[in-house]
Amino acid sequence: MTSPSHAAAPVLIEDVGQIFLRAKDLPRATAFYRDTLRLTLAIEAPNMAFFQVGGLMLMLGVPEQPEFDHPGSIVYFRTPDIGAAHRTLAERGVRLRDQPHVVHRAGGRELWMAFFDDSEGNTLVLMQWK
Repeated sequence: MTSPSHAAAPVLIEDVGQIFLRAKDLPRATAFYRDTLRLTLAIEAPNMAFFQVGGLMLMLGVPEQPEFDHPGSIVYFRTPDIGAAHRTLAERGVRLRDQPHVVHRAGGRELWMAFFDDSEGNTLVLMQWK
């Protein structure tokens, strides 16, 4: 239940607009996301590449400061066919951590996931509700 003070409060966060993933080798990372994952490269700038993924912008960048030089958050990509997507990534030489598997069951549906790595050591995930 929402308290009265929260009901009238203005919305502070309405959506995720961009996610940053660090790249040690930006040309290699750009090629991985563009050529292997086949994401749409929207913008290239010095030390940055931006990919449009639905309503989200995925930013690859060379860390400007040491505290940002580490693998990023896990990015979960929705897919309509996790088996086919997993096979395609394997054919493209992607380092797959596991096979698609059920991680959760609810309401007569199953959430399937398969973990893999990008070219920079960041963890990525395919996900599908079946």
